[in-house]
Amino acid sequence: MELVVDANILFAILIRGGTTAMLLFNPNLRLYCPEFILEEFMKYSYLIVEKMKRTPEEFVTIMHQLHQVIMVIPQEEYELYMKEAERISPDDKDVPYLALALKLKCGLWSNDAALKKQDKVTIHNTKEIFVLLGE
Repeated sequence: MELVVDANILFAILIRGGTTAMLLFNPNLRLYCPEFILEEFMKYSYLIVEKMKRTPEEFVTIMHQLHQVIMVIPQEEYELYMKEAERISPDDKDVPYLALALKLKCGLWSNDAALKKQDKVTIHNTKEIFVLLGE
């Protein structure tokens, strides 16, 4: 199953870990994210490290692990889908995720219920992904 993963899922994994983190390494998932997520993570790294209750070195290690299982896609590759994503997105911050999902013709992994108000991209929350994968 191919999915674009939104930053809130990744933040949750970094901060809480748990069962959501286990999904990242499921061999039946192929995950993608827009490249700006890396900027977000670096911008808020001090907060993430603080909430993770881990060292900055552990944060770097986890970021490397995420990079191994999530393919980062440059905006140029989904730029043509931004207008459509802007039209259907309930929130401006979700536009890049929807644009990437439209380009890849895949779903989006997000726990943001507002995203389900549009009907162009299938939105899966974490519980739904567990069910779909038979976890």
